[in-house]
Amino acid sequence: MISKLLFQGLLSISFAFGISLTAGYAAAQTESYPQRSVRIVVPVSAGGSTDKIARLIAEKLTSVWGQTVVVENITGAGGAIGAAQVARAKPDGYTFVLHSDAIVLNTILIKNPPYTLDDLTGVMRLVVNPQVLVVNPGFAPQTFKEYVEYAKSNPGKLTLALPTSGGIAHIAHEVLANAADIKVNYIPYKGGAPAALDTMAGHVNATVITLAAVTEQIKAGKLRALAVTTDYRSPVFPDVPTMAESGYPAVNIESWQGILAPKGTPMAILEKINKDVTQIVRDPANIKQIEALGFSVSTNTVPDMQIMLRDLRKKYAETIEKAGIVQQ
Repeated sequence: MISKLLFQGLLSISFAFGISLTAGYAAAQTESYPQRSVRIVVPVSAGGSTDKIARLIAEKLTSVWGQTVVVENITGAGGAIGAAQVARAKPDGYTFVLHSDAIVLNTILIKNPPYTLDDLTGVMRLVVNPQVLVVNPGFAPQTFKEYVEYAKSNPGKLTLALPTSGGIAHIAHEVLANAADIKVNYIPYKGGAPAALDTMAGHVNATVITLAAVTEQIKAGKLRALAVTTDYRSPVFPDVPTMAESGYPAVNIESWQGILAPKGTPMAILEKINKDVTQIVRDPANIKQIEALGFSVSTNTVPDMQIMLRDLRKKYAETIEKAGIVQQ
């Protein structure tokens, strides 16, 4: 009996010691992270809203960590190629993707997506912002109401640039199109920056795009904002109405940007990144800079990010089916 009790006691001590060593290793791993350069993949063109927020975060993290945080633009397939590369990357905490709602949409809209949400772990949401309908300043409609009337009177004639086919902007305008019974000529682009450039140049009449991507162009008069897609007005442009208040309450779509990591990345590292980035985006000086870009800071925890991704996939799938958007 004594031998048995002694054995059980030693086993308990060994188990507790093992847990202590594991916890100690995780703590040491977090404390020393990062020990080299960290890569943030941005799966869309340079100059867009996601790229802007990524470069701001990279700059601040470089200062906080004392290690270089680089941004790499890997474009293609509406952001799916860059996301897939991160999903296949080594889950060691040195490769992440800073993506938008498109990372969820691609798993619904692409017939054979190169990744699934199960291949990635959400680290955190950073910011939210409206999509905004903007037109070339020389385009005849001066207001959102006139835009809808023009589209009704000229079915299929109005040309609308899409930052990506099947993206959140596409969904937002399709919801509007169904509610207002209008038809436009959609022209897909490889990112928000080229879509905005062609709208400014007059090659297309309009685009729906993340507000943060065109804040400066609206202020400079290079684009005219007609309406936002959220049920609240932007504090940056409080005079720009919402589509909901303009008679189309079905249009209530909010864009977001967040960080995701390869599945299997140590939780201790995910939580450190979440903590450090949260402190960055909630710093009053940085908030001012972020809001000037058209974003609103809206962070969450690692567990909450997982719940958000799951819930949004369900919501987006229902919206896509109702809007009649087909898989690519």
